[in-house]
Amino acid sequence: MCTWYLETLDSKPVQNMAIPLSYSERDPVPGGCNLEFDLDIDPNIYLEYNFFDTTIKFAPANLGYARGTDPLPCDIGTGRDSRWRLLYDVYQYFLPENDITQEGLLEHLQRMAEVPQVKANAIKVVTLTANDKTSVSFSSLRGQGVIYNVIVRDPLLNTSAAYVPAHTYACSFEAKEDNCSSLGRVSTKVFFTLFALLGLFICFFGHRFWKTELFFIGFIFMGFFFYILITRLTLIKYDVRLILTAVTGSVGGILLVAAWWRFGILTFCMLCVGLVLGFLISSVTFFTPLGNLKVFHDDGVFWVTFSCIAVLIPVVFMGCLRILNILTCGFIGSYSVVLAFDSYLYTSLSYITLNVLKRALNVDFHRAFTNVPFQTNDFIILAVWGMLAVSGITLQIRRERGRPFFPPHPYKLWKRERERRVTNILDPSYHIPPLRERLYGRLTQIKELFQKEQPAGERTPLLL
Repeated sequence: MCTWYLETLDSKPVQNMAIPLSYSERDPVPGGCNLEFDLDIDPNIYLEYNFFDTTIKFAPANLGYARGTDPLPCDIGTGRDSRWRLLYDVYQYFLPENDITQEGLLEHLQRMAEVPQVKANAIKVVTLTANDKTSVSFSSLRGQGVIYNVIVRDPLLNTSAAYVPAHTYACSFEAKEDNCSSLGRVSTKVFFTLFALLGLFICFFGHRFWKTELFFIGFIFMGFFFYILITRLTLIKYDVRLILTAVTGSVGGILLVAAWWRFGILTFCMLCVGLVLGFLISSVTFFTPLGNLKVFHDDGVFWVTFSCIAVLIPVVFMGCLRILNILTCGFIGSYSVVLAFDSYLYTSLSYITLNVLKRALNVDFHRAFTNVPFQTNDFIILAVWGMLAVSGITLQIRRERGRPFFPPHPYKLWKRERERRVTNILDPSYHIPPLRERLYGRLTQIKELFQKEQPAGERTPLLL
């Protein structure tokens, strides 16, 4: 006879589900060697999450034993006849996108309760040995339901057993703003909507409007590094950080445009352009299963490899700068639209760059596995991203055919035009006073508006 007890702190009706599972004496006992949690035998998975990562913890298992006999000791010996031979397979299962209902959760939990169902439906992320710490971290996916479970295997007897599954949406259902039902703050939506409008213009017209593109690139450069710096060093609220990032990014864009206007160093500007494209390509590389390799869980290896890929892009295209510039306009400009979509509708494609940002902000994120689901929304948005990028690149290549690769140095043009106006008397602009005199004259006119009008007529009598 077995009795279940259920307690809830909420006065509203709560849906629940109980699934009894039977095991033989050859099957391992999940949580049978618990030394950390409350229960003597604790098969539960304990889950914690924050904005950056989600961590699951569980108690080690013990070898199976017959009913009525004493369990085997947990800490005596580490040979093949002890619990140290057991292996732990950690599985991850993604709920359908935008499904946060209780009915949907209970339905999918049944697929993660028994060993055959877990193996058939979920993704195996990692296998732990008895020597490893029974704790695994994952990248938090806000608003996306995820179910985790662990299967303990006995390789000697070829038997297995499942722990109790745990789930999370990595968000709060009770928060007034930015909760599970309405992800995204108003400030985030405004910021990325304006960013996407500028990016869409750059995608199709960036190479023609060279200074606007430089402002866009400088905005990304300065804004990205400033956000990392201000987040790690201060405790300012998110909305204030976003506003400061927008202001600083605008300053960075203006500085890059000013550097081009005054010095006209094309190589420096194209280096910035190429590094932004390299950053996106490197982020895409680590967004694939390659990023979950154990070697890249070391921060040093990760950042060196990431930087090498980012720097390699401008080096490879250094001989064809116009192609590099047009490719950057197409891919970066169209990806800004993807980020805007994520502000209103969940998409896994935003984690291409968000995972890199998380790793730069959080020192413990290197332990996290960065798996994400790829569902209907993601396929649609990926198709939109691809069509925008291909259309923008194709349009700019066809339109720029036969034109100069890049505009001339603005400062030299301005200086040459000024000298021409000085020496050419027939030029109407020759007779225009210098800027200083024009400003002084305008200031004099403004002063005259506030001066008292002089009375008309003579002040002294005429001498006869």
